[in-house]
Amino acid sequence: MRRLASAASSVAFLTAVIAAWWLVAETKLINPMFLPGPQRALATLWGWIDSGELWDPLGKTVWRLFAGWLVASAIGIALGAAIASSARARELLEPTAEFLRPLPASALLPPAVLLLGLTDTMIVTVIAFGTVWPILLGSIHGFKAIDPRLIEVARMLRFPPLARAFKFQLPNALPEIFAGMRVSLALALILTVVAEMLSSQPGLGHMVLVAARAFRSADIFAGIFVLGVLGFLTNSLMQYLEAYLLRWRPAHSEG
Repeated sequence: MRRLASAASSVAFLTAVIAAWWLVAETKLINPMFLPGPQRALATLWGWIDSGELWDPLGKTVWRLFAGWLVASAIGIALGAAIASSARARELLEPTAEFLRPLPASALLPPAVLLLGLTDTMIVTVIAFGTVWPILLGSIHGFKAIDPRLIEVARMLRFPPLARAFKFQLPNALPEIFAGMRVSLALALILTVVAEMLSSQPGLGHMVLVAARAFRSADIFAGIFVLGVLGFLTNSLMQYLEAYLLRWRPAHSEG
């Protein structure tokens, strides 16, 4: 009942937002050139779907989004485990990580374009750089937070370091890792759109940019709607995977 009530509240709020949007557009409180009604935006979106115009840019955006995010996840988890588990690795990697972490990902775009050109590789690299930090920090905290007694048990049982990491430290770190991955997934979508806009590579970001330059407001809002749905679906997927893989935890098994 609680979930049903929460879902009903969300639907009611969304309906109220759309109704307010429709009312403002119909009364022309804002120039229709800049704020189309929801019916115009949805009609544009349906036209994209019906003509097939949507699928190619959507596919390119989704590919870049997940490619960059998966690269960031692999690097963040591996480096986080190394930094948390080895004093020598901390000495080598932490200063560089602390130097790079405050840099905005957008600052990497000009040198990335110079080195890699206006390519998918450039976009994926920028996404990976901008999204690795929440995963890295979550991994470091998760691997460090293991109970020392579990490490002692693993040593008494003569587990090699790699086996200790996979059988003891990784399961303990998974909640923190998933928290970082969910944050980084939202950042990955933002960076994908920004990189597509700045590099003029085909994708949803470029579609929205072209529509803005031509003052096609209905196209802009249709593109924003698609990006919102994409963000909602990717976050829902992460929630499902987290609940499934961490079902052994009381917080998930009770839900």
